[in-house]
Amino acid sequence: MPELITFDSLVAPNSLDGSAGSNRGKGHMQIAAQEDRAAILAWLARYADSPATLASYRKESERLLMWCVLQHRVALSSLTHEDLLVYQHFLANPSPQAMWVIAPGQKPARHSPLWRPFAGPLSPQSVRQALSIINSLFNWLVAAGYLAGNPLALARRQRNHRAPRVTRFLPMDHWKAVRTTIETLPHETGRKRAQAARVRWLFSLLYIAGLRVSEVCDTTMAGFFSRRGADGKERWWLEVKGKGGKTRLIPATTELMGELMQYRRSLGLPALCAHDETTPLVLPLHKPVKPMARTALHEIVKSVMRGTADRLRKSGNPEDAAAAAHIEQASTHWMRHTAGSHLSNQVDIKVVRDNLGHSNISTTNTYVHAEDDARHDATSGAHRAGWTVK
Repeated sequence: MPELITFDSLVAPNSLDGSAGSNRGKGHMQIAAQEDRAAILAWLARYADSPATLASYRKESERLLMWCVLQHRVALSSLTHEDLLVYQHFLANPSPQAMWVIAPGQKPARHSPLWRPFAGPLSPQSVRQALSIINSLFNWLVAAGYLAGNPLALARRQRNHRAPRVTRFLPMDHWKAVRTTIETLPHETGRKRAQAARVRWLFSLLYIAGLRVSEVCDTTMAGFFSRRGADGKERWWLEVKGKGGKTRLIPATTELMGELMQYRRSLGLPALCAHDETTPLVLPLHKPVKPMARTALHEIVKSVMRGTADRLRKSGNPEDAAAAAHIEQASTHWMRHTAGSHLSNQVDIKVVRDNLGHSNISTTNTYVHAEDDARHDATSGAHRAGWTVK
């Protein structure tokens, strides 16, 4: 298998580096980049505080630049609308496969000679997502004066997608099936009990609190705190730093606090957190104690989804088989969509917006505790994972 030059080590010849691209802007530039790779890096730098977005945007811009230089032999800043039609077909079938696609069963690191930018052909939905990201890149490069125009601007907009994003959540019946899998995880040994406790706590954070996986990784248990409301009632909250470094308060419902205390007891920790505690929200099973990687959390979630799907298929019921096919596609981020979808059926949409951090929270809201208290009560009263109480 031939070794592929990666984005990090890619050095394009002068004819392909974009310094003389036919679509380069002619006026004053707002960035210092003089060639395509530097321009991409300037765009990516804007997302340094959003690891998940940065990883996704880097992947798609990297694929495009590598394809331009190594296969299509056209500088990114010389691409035309027709070139991008060719690239769209390439995404659906990256070839030659030996050059672009990772061998089955392998997960090589980026520095490995076996690394490739694709795991296989992209689905129609993934192709649309890739082109949407590239369109954002081109729009920004035009606004920065680096490009004269966006060659994707002429693309036909598809209004009716076969797989709309609304399907990327678990209906209540599917969530109940996943919950059953978690509640019946084996407990025969100390390690299995620790694994089961961690899985249940992780899904509590993803469903009850609606956290992003990056927020699970980056938040410590000191994020939990109690505050007395205007009505004299004590309420628990979880403070997280979300996308773009924006801080938000999430209602730590009675159920979530119960799960927190149960998880901490399983670790031999006091039931409640200290205000300066550095313990990660989710811990590895072995030392040293450090935040778990996003990939490890993703694998825990995928393992539960696969286990649920396997169990449902064994019933022989056609409806269970259909549910299994849907559930096994679910990812960590599906749990966030699931939380938002289920909560929106029960409370005002503004509660969902603020809990999930879908819009900016003004400075004034920091002081309007009465509104926060009402949001806490609405969330506590309506939104539960429904774990079996032990």
